[in-house]
Amino acid sequence: MQLFFIVQILFRVNRFKFVPLKHPIIFTRCLIAMLLWPLVAGSQSVNKYPRGYFRWPLDLKPGIVANMGELRTNHWHMGLDMRTDQKVDQLVYAAAEGYIAYVGIRPQSYGRFIIINHPNGLSTLYGHLNDFCAPLEAYVTEQQYRQQSWAVELTIPKDKFPVRKGSFIAYSGTTGGSQGPHVHFEIRDTRTDECLNPLLFGFPLADNIPPVMVRLALYDRGRSVYDQSPRLFTLKSTDSGYTLPKMPVLKTGNAKISLGLQVYDRMSGSTNQDGIYAARLFADDRLQTGFVIDSVDYNDTRYMNAQIDYKYRANGGAYIQHLSRLPGSRESIYRPAPGDGIILLNDTLVHAVRIEAEDAYGNISVLRFRLQYDAALADPPYRSALPVFTPGYVNVVEKPDFEAYISEAGVYDTLRASYFRSNTFAADGISAVHQLNDGTLPLHDDMMVRIKPDKPVPDEWKNKIVIRRTWRSSTTVRAARWQERGKDAWVSAAFNGWGSFQAFIDKAPPSLNELGKGDTINLSAASRIVFTPADNFGIKSFRAELNGQWLRFTNDKGRSWIYVFDERCPYGVHQLKVAVTDLAGNVTEKTWWFKRGPYTPPKKAPVKKRIVKKKK
Repeated sequence: MQLFFIVQILFRVNRFKFVPLKHPIIFTRCLIAMLLWPLVAGSQSVNKYPRGYFRWPLDLKPGIVANMGELRTNHWHMGLDMRTDQKVDQLVYAAAEGYIAYVGIRPQSYGRFIIINHPNGLSTLYGHLNDFCAPLEAYVTEQQYRQQSWAVELTIPKDKFPVRKGSFIAYSGTTGGSQGPHVHFEIRDTRTDECLNPLLFGFPLADNIPPVMVRLALYDRGRSVYDQSPRLFTLKSTDSGYTLPKMPVLKTGNAKISLGLQVYDRMSGSTNQDGIYAARLFADDRLQTGFVIDSVDYNDTRYMNAQIDYKYRANGGAYIQHLSRLPGSRESIYRPAPGDGIILLNDTLVHAVRIEAEDAYGNISVLRFRLQYDAALADPPYRSALPVFTPGYVNVVEKPDFEAYISEAGVYDTLRASYFRSNTFAADGISAVHQLNDGTLPLHDDMMVRIKPDKPVPDEWKNKIVIRRTWRSSTTVRAARWQERGKDAWVSAAFNGWGSFQAFIDKAPPSLNELGKGDTINLSAASRIVFTPADNFGIKSFRAELNGQWLRFTNDKGRSWIYVFDERCPYGVHQLKVAVTDLAGNVTEKTWWFKRGPYTPPKKAPVKKRIVKKKK
């Protein structure tokens, strides 16, 4: 790892040009870099990654089910998922002294979470919590009723909730997007909000297992990575490292190539397939490029789609990580190196290639193989009549009744713009189906889609229009904006994926289950009220009022709304009013009267004893 950074220093001062080390100036720079390394490394470890500063925030044997850098849908995992013995309501403690600076409730995300600011300029986040400690729980509840919202984001005054290292702050759970009980834990730079890799902070986790290399992928970089399928090679582990079995020399007819790697890491005693920390590519012992997942900004985490072979993954394949940055990718994990990771084969010589994969504990796996260009294997030139979307430029599609606008950051590599129109009209559909590319290709940020209705729309329905995007089993619906453009009318909405788009009038209000039967419903035996509203396109909001006052229903997983009886609903007769609004603004309202009182279980009928007469 030290050599990796020394080489970077050398090539920065030489403007990324290779110069033989026997040159006296370069030799001197190398010597200086080696002498300064302990000072540089020591400074970084003290200031950015203080070891031992944070304690494990649980009183359980330390263990994780996911690390930072693990590959997830549309993002890198940004922290550690800490084991809680598959149980909820484990005690969660502050990892260091500081103060609770932020509290939030995000359905289908962190769930209930806490952020603590520490005096060393770092912050820690604790997510998927069940309940906060009592004073904080009371404060959050007060703010929810003040804002009349279950989902809240609260910036808390510095002196409101100070904590010491080891202070109890919450109970663990599985709220939000969690698929099982655990605590999501992050360490951030307080000033920049950048996530730092927690495994660099000296937590008591054992790991002496190097990353596991599975397959090598080779790409022709004379064309887009999305215009091809990679050549895949299964790797073999040997005593001297990984190799390409039965392949003394890997031959290719592509003069301009890049490489990718299917690889994962494991902690000691764990079978979970975690993400790797770093990878480096060398050609003829010269560093070409590398990536390091030591810090990632949340604004960059979607660039994970550029770091993997997105198309291969979307079609059911494994995660393959590119060892070079794609042209339109702007993430920060690829670090400066002499080259861009693309290997130019300008001769027919045999070249030595080395790939290193490393975990956060310094365990390294090495793949070595030889590479040679063979013109006889060259593919015929790739040609396509389709127009292209180019990274770094605003890209526009303009058809008579369909338009799309893609920002300059929208695509990572050149994409063929495939468009198809189908005159398929669904119920309440007001446009044809317009397909633009497909969901196996990545789109980084929102694309504005505009559709001209093929049917006249009465004025009373112009604010009830939605646009639906579909791809395979995936569906996204957005409320549409009506726009007059001369004599024409268009509807528009933003989407962050390719697929088929169609506009609809949404005339149907949401449906809502009943509370019970009767004029006054007896809920004395119930401990909670649950509503699960449904709609043909999607629910926008839910509101409940008890005796005319807003009542807090939780909505943790994004489907059911739940109220657990508390002091705000004492014994007696009450009026409950519920209003549900869908994406197009259609509203369903229902009102019930119910009563609560001490619950008395029904008396069981006395059991009659059966008398059996004995035979004489």
